[in-house]
Amino acid sequence: MALPPSKYLAKTFIFLLFAVSSVSTAEAAVTCPDKDPELEIWNPGHDKENRVEIHNGRKLLLSSSATVHSIHITDGGKLVIKDDAQPIILRTRHILIENDGELQIGSEMCPYQSNVVIILYGRAGDGSQPNPYFGQKYLGVSKGGTLEIHGKKKLSWTFLNKTLHPGGMEEGGYYFERSWGHRGVIVHVIDPKTGTVVHSDRFDTYRAKEESIRLAQYLSRVANGMILSVAVNDEGSRNLDDSARKAMTKLGSKHFLHLGFRHPWSFITVKGNPSSSVEDHIEYQGHKGSAVAKVFKLFKAENGEYFNISSTSEWVQDVQWTEWFEKPDKVRSKDVEKLSDFKAAHPDKICRQPIDIQAMTLDGANLTTEVFYKSGHDYRFLCHGKDQTGEGCQNYRVRFLCGKSVKPKLTVTIDTNVNSTVLNLVDDVSTWEPGDRLVVASTDYSMYQAEEFEVLPCKACRPTQVKVAGKATYLHIGEVVDGVDMRAEVGLLSRNVVVMGEMEEQCYEYSNKLCSFFDFDTFGGHIKIGLDFKATHIEGLELKYMGQQTMGHYPIHFHMAGDVDEKGGYNPPTYVKDVSIHHTFSRCVTVHGSNGLLVKDVVGYDALGHCFFTEDGPEERNTFDHCLGLLVKPSTLLPSDRDSRMCKLITEGAYPGYVPKPRQDCSAVSTFWIANPHNNLINCAAAGSEETGFWFVLHHVPTGPSAGMYSPGYSEHMPMGKFSNNRAHSNYRAGMIIDNGVKTTPASAKDKRPILTLISGRYSPHKDADPLKPREPAIIERFIAYKNQDHGAWLRGGDVWLDNCQFADNGIGLTLASGGTFPHDDGSKQEIKNSLFVGESGNLGTETLDNEIWGPGGLDHRGRTLPIGPDFPIRGIQFYDGPINIQNCTFRKFAALEGRHTSALAFRLNNAWQSCPNNNVTDIHFEDVPITSRVFFGEPGPWFNDLDMDGDKTSVFHDVDGSVSEYPGSYLVKEDNWLIKHPDCIDVPDWRGSICSGHFAQIYIQAYKPANLKMKIIKNDYHNHPLYLEGALSKSTHYQQYQPVITLRKGYTIHWDKTAPEELAIWLINFNKNDWIQVGFCYPKGTTFSILSDIHNRLLKKTYKTGTFYNTSQMEKLEHRYPSKGYYYWDEDTGLLFLKLKAQNEKEKFAFCSVKGCERIRIKAVIPKTAGISDCEAMAYPKYIETPIIEVPMPKKLSNKQLKTKDHLLEVKIETYKKQYFHLKDDFAYIEVDGVRFFLADEGIQLVVIDGHHGKVVDRVTFKNSILQGIPAQIENYVNSIKDHSIVLVTSKGRFISRGPWTKVLEKLGAEEGFRLKEKMAFVGFKGSFRPVWVKLVTDEDSAKIYQALPIPVVKKMKL
Repeated sequence: MALPPSKYLAKTFIFLLFAVSSVSTAEAAVTCPDKDPELEIWNPGHDKENRVEIHNGRKLLLSSSATVHSIHITDGGKLVIKDDAQPIILRTRHILIENDGELQIGSEMCPYQSNVVIILYGRAGDGSQPNPYFGQKYLGVSKGGTLEIHGKKKLSWTFLNKTLHPGGMEEGGYYFERSWGHRGVIVHVIDPKTGTVVHSDRFDTYRAKEESIRLAQYLSRVANGMILSVAVNDEGSRNLDDSARKAMTKLGSKHFLHLGFRHPWSFITVKGNPSSSVEDHIEYQGHKGSAVAKVFKLFKAENGEYFNISSTSEWVQDVQWTEWFEKPDKVRSKDVEKLSDFKAAHPDKICRQPIDIQAMTLDGANLTTEVFYKSGHDYRFLCHGKDQTGEGCQNYRVRFLCGKSVKPKLTVTIDTNVNSTVLNLVDDVSTWEPGDRLVVASTDYSMYQAEEFEVLPCKACRPTQVKVAGKATYLHIGEVVDGVDMRAEVGLLSRNVVVMGEMEEQCYEYSNKLCSFFDFDTFGGHIKIGLDFKATHIEGLELKYMGQQTMGHYPIHFHMAGDVDEKGGYNPPTYVKDVSIHHTFSRCVTVHGSNGLLVKDVVGYDALGHCFFTEDGPEERNTFDHCLGLLVKPSTLLPSDRDSRMCKLITEGAYPGYVPKPRQDCSAVSTFWIANPHNNLINCAAAGSEETGFWFVLHHVPTGPSAGMYSPGYSEHMPMGKFSNNRAHSNYRAGMIIDNGVKTTPASAKDKRPILTLISGRYSPHKDADPLKPREPAIIERFIAYKNQDHGAWLRGGDVWLDNCQFADNGIGLTLASGGTFPHDDGSKQEIKNSLFVGESGNLGTETLDNEIWGPGGLDHRGRTLPIGPDFPIRGIQFYDGPINIQNCTFRKFAALEGRHTSALAFRLNNAWQSCPNNNVTDIHFEDVPITSRVFFGEPGPWFNDLDMDGDKTSVFHDVDGSVSEYPGSYLVKEDNWLIKHPDCIDVPDWRGSICSGHFAQIYIQAYKPANLKMKIIKNDYHNHPLYLEGALSKSTHYQQYQPVITLRKGYTIHWDKTAPEELAIWLINFNKNDWIQVGFCYPKGTTFSILSDIHNRLLKKTYKTGTFYNTSQMEKLEHRYPSKGYYYWDEDTGLLFLKLKAQNEKEKFAFCSVKGCERIRIKAVIPKTAGISDCEAMAYPKYIETPIIEVPMPKKLSNKQLKTKDHLLEVKIETYKKQYFHLKDDFAYIEVDGVRFFLADEGIQLVVIDGHHGKVVDRVTFKNSILQGIPAQIENYVNSIKDHSIVLVTSKGRFISRGPWTKVLEKLGAEEGFRLKEKMAFVGFKGSFRPVWVKLVTDEDSAKIYQALPIPVVKKMKL
């Protein structure tokens, strides 16, 4: 029977509605797990004994809070947390998921929107049985288990986009300040609806009555209801008439009617409501006293937000402590001390009326001072100390607080964020909600300046703003400073899905000595994912109070899970995203024996131990993308986690008798600890660790459960994954380190250190981790390192190349190190290009009461936080080992102070190792770097010690294009290294270095039997300037190694402080084919020799003999060197064994050794047993003296037009000497300035005067002997007439008058008192208020010579 059309349509509609509903329910079940119709509502209530088993395909929906003993999800069981409900709190000892069991909180397509907290409770040793694999207080995923946690989508972290100042005053509102020059009454009109200033004006009622009338008229025009802030600056009463006084009284003022001369007065009111007024007034205290009138009032704006208006009118007196004065010698008072006695002993150094007095004993103990009598301006005071009673102040020093004249100051502040702060951020943070907690990272040296805030409601905030409760205590930078991005990271700590540990109120011992290091409970919860899990995806999760101070129990731990991406059959791949991990007790995210994991947008904050941690060495292909770690503290777990105290007290696993060396064995806790370089780090921030931000450490073999997963040395040669756009700051040791390995063997009698102690390790990346295949450089791109106390980065290895990086405010910006004695991967180089280095930026930091390292710095000498110590020599790049290539880098704001040797380029302090002449520098740019601060080679004193180690003496680098020294192709060398200097080298005293030319290489001399000698090496053309070397190795080694840089094609002799070694191995380092030197080795008479040559292949560890040396009686025969045959000459009279050391093979550009290996000559000597000291210098010279010959002419100095900076070097040469042609004798003397030579024609002296500002010669004058031997008035008057700030060059000719009154003028130009002139004299002097370091006098009988480069302009360094 056919249905009526209307009924048919109705039934059709019902069927369609049912069908659509069914489809929607099915789709919802797929995307939102709590919508699955097969789920069974589960409300177990609260029962700590309830051991829940969810198995046999049972599917439960938890819809209310519960407490159970434990939950075991297995055999197809499933637990889902209900959404769209009241907050759920689930307390349990543990949750175990395995065998097709599932725990689901939301899904990727349907994030969980409500609030759920899983609390893992329990106490170590509480009687519960720990799981042998997972332990206690865990959420564990075992074989076949699925864990899906998907909280709300929220921005994980971003950056400040505006600097956050202490107190927050510049974050919102208005600030106005005036002093001298702004006299009178200042009025601000403020809109009560918004708190904004709509108008302001100043009325000089001191100067004219018209201003008083104008003030009254102005006030009458202000509309009722507007807020008025009125105050006096300086003086405003002299011409104040009744109209203005009455107008102000009408507004509600009680004091303005009687305002007196210079009275501070502040007033806030609402026009038309006199009762709303607040007012303060004080009388002027005179020119030596402070006085302030201050008012404030809170208002509510139209949008419901509060704002505070405050105003001050004051006279401010600045004060300053004098220097410390010891008790005057002539004072004999036994009862009290008199100020007049100190003034007499120290005239003009103590003010008339000190405000305060401080005293202390000479050994530093503080004393109490009591002023008990004052007559006029003469104070009498008494000191009280522990051992000083009734007899005055014995053995003490004192200082006085003196006040300066007062100055006026007026301020008006409108704070639109009362007890709150608006953060301006880079990204849209509209997903952050009121009640969420944030952390703002430190942007200073101390990681402890990170600050937490709570988000407040803010209707007026833009999407990139958030209001937080409270004010900042420290400065947090929110901008690019001097070209370096120093914006503070701002991380979200709160999430709507929380897993947390339930903690005890105090620490208790569940592991050895825990409570010696921590005063809080550290037994938190943990999440552990094991091998063959079915699926794990974690996002939108908050973890707090997680991790334990026991191995294997971390907030998130992938344990021996193998490949967890597509390679392991996981689709979609495993990930941990958008997770906040904070206040943890053991790490943040641990990847152990697992590969291909994505860790993205994770914030790790306030963690113990390495935060993002790869454990044993085989972990590869993991990606850490946009992760933030900060406030990472030491932990007890591994030696590398421990601080010095822990290292000394925790010695489990060590062999008996082990004595820890904390800075070597331990002290390496890092935000990112990467045990295999083949992992990716992208867009990450290491914003504060007790030690280091990013540390790439090497496992020679895998350790722990990973043992045997790769062959020895695999990780040392593994190419680096992607390292791009990362940043590190506020770390103690370094922003980044590539160096070191960990000990992979247990402790033994041979090596008592426990396993996993830090040891030496060298990184040399090659294709497929095979050192016989081509190199694959480790590329570090766009890395930012600032405010790291010691290093921005310390990178040791083979090919490690940096590009487009930024370093600022680090103790040392960057050190590139190779392998110590040899580059570990010969032929590799380290390189940095297109990068920026800033010495002392505009980020001054925050001065705090506990900040011990605060002092002057920078070009402006302003107070700032300092990296290590007030006198620490801040450096941009530090040369160490080599070869290093520095190209197209900019150095900005490196400025040395008197007492702090800041420099853009420098050398490692206290360096025993080699320095490579192939360290190349090209296309360097200097901005706000005085030319005196470009380079510093060091000098004896603080931090440099005696500057007497081998590497200190042999420092050198190659200035390829002259962008550092202005001499293209030159080498910069230490000023007293005569092994590589020649007669035309130009000294740069400010750098303690010289600019030279030449062909240079190195020899390594390994001495055996004995190995504790001091070596002396002499270049034959400068035999009066020997170089002493102690050796690079410790005295306990079986051989010693000396590593001088030498000039090629020269002759040398080598001597010892004891009997010569029985065996020597001489390595030819950086020798190209046919490069040579000739060396005479000192041996005792009666010695016989066996000498051969070989090639040692360090990579294959094989040695090949190449030839034998035979004795010859003719020195000339040394030239006859063949591949398999050579000669030695034994001059037994002088004790010198001569060899010509000549390279036989080609080498690669950056290699130390030839393509075939390292060429060596090995000497075995049979030495008489009665032999004495092998020092042949007295016999060798003058016999083997050579005339100095300049093999490579000095390059021409760049012209001023070619220079990139206004400051430059001025080349000055002064020379005077006797000249003889057969029987004719003559004298020769000249002064040369930047290539322009001035000869001296007559006997006497010549002066050339140069403007110290611009480097231009302004005068030249000669004084003949007739003037010198007479009354010195003429020369004195001339010197007196020279303008201050002038360079004065002086030379002599002939038998000039070298004694007499005229010589005193040289003291006026900087010569030290008591000098004695000889027949020849060269002098570089300066007339001015200070003595530059380059002032120099050379005087001798036969010749005198000075070649120097002087800084222009001449600038006095500020004092520390």
